[in-house]
Amino acid sequence: MTAAAVGVLPLAGCAALNPFASHQPAKEAVVPEPQTPELLYNHGLDALNRSDYGTAVKEFDALEENYPYSSWATNSQIMQGYSNYARRNYQEAVTVLDRYIQLHPVARDTAYAYYLRALCYYEQIGSIDRDQKDTLDAMKALQEVVNRYPDTAYGRDARLKIALCRDHLAGAEMEVGRFYESQHLYEAAIGRFQRVVDDFQTTNQVPEALHRLTEIYLKLGMVDQARKTAAVLGYNYPGSSWYSDSYRDLVNSGQVKAVAETAPAKQPGFFSRAFGWLF
Repeated sequence: MTAAAVGVLPLAGCAALNPFASHQPAKEAVVPEPQTPELLYNHGLDALNRSDYGTAVKEFDALEENYPYSSWATNSQIMQGYSNYARRNYQEAVTVLDRYIQLHPVARDTAYAYYLRALCYYEQIGSIDRDQKDTLDAMKALQEVVNRYPDTAYGRDARLKIALCRDHLAGAEMEVGRFYESQHLYEAAIGRFQRVVDDFQTTNQVPEALHRLTEIYLKLGMVDQARKTAAVLGYNYPGSSWYSDSYRDLVNSGQVKAVAETAPAKQPGFFSRAFGWLF
């Protein structure tokens, strides 16, 4: 057997192992679908619609990275911000939205960018027993929306949320004040409750703050101050349960005589009339 014949044998053996090898058609190379900016954007929207926010962020980020100068890239920044907001990745959302605002200060969607940025801070507000830095940051961002877009739906909603933030801050002051009062740290408690009365006059916390002040003044024997504070409470919040509680405390301490015919909380203005002589 010649050397040439010997060299052919292994090849023939391989063919025998796979009799169809010589008859299989060559596979065509799969050409990936071109990822145009419109296609990437639509992929991102599809991911948003099925609440797959992580994938949405990746699609919009890929669009901006590969087509940074297209009109689709401008829109994708807003959508990135929203996608991160939706999955509660607030810090990343703020970073994206800040970049959008810096690059497009007068664009059509800039108002929405400011509003969404404020929502990122607002959604991070914690309970009243925690540090209130998030509340202050939210108020600052919301106020910026009001200042820039006062007559828009964004501005109107921001004003409502600012009011809620103020009530939250007042609630935090009340929480600390109640703790001080429970520890008999009356001077510190008075400072907290008085701040609510002075600085958060439009919040729902003021009636209780006035009642707590009346309560502490009675404990300290500061009768005149208790009467005056209770009179303010009765004049401004005659139907409040805190008004009834303060009235009862003053009756129990012998500072006023009970009026039997009606409960004070059901007769608006009664408390102010009862203490009108003070003024």
